[in-house]
Amino acid sequence: QVQLVESGGGLVQAGGSLRLSCAASERTFNNFYMGWFRQAPGKERDLVAVINWSGARTTYADSVKGRFTISADIAKNTVYLQMNSLKPDDTALYYCAGRSTYSSDPTAYTYWGQGTQVTVSS
Repeated sequence: QVQLVESGGGLVQAGGSLRLSCAASERTFNNFYMGWFRQAPGKERDLVAVINWSGARTTYADSVKGRFTISADIAKNTVYLQMNSLKPDDTALYYCAGRSTYSSDPTAYTYWGQGTQVTVSS
């Protein structure tokens, strides 16, 4: 069964950093585009960043550009999201997702992890 498992969330003060990890259960995902999305209470699920496994293509939401970095380690079947200079507005449930072609639309993604909570205190 294909699975994506996120980890690394937690509680951090504003200005702090966290690194999220997304482990894929199969190498099938090696040909996929992998995205990080987030959803705050009462809000829609939004794009944070997308990457292909070679790292040749990345996309970031304007709100995280310059603060967050997405990366992929093919050998470990793992995608990372390094989050620096965190703000209270970054508080959300963060999800990892995968699909076979590029998209920034969360509704286009087929495979999802269970999510990891990020809470940024002011």
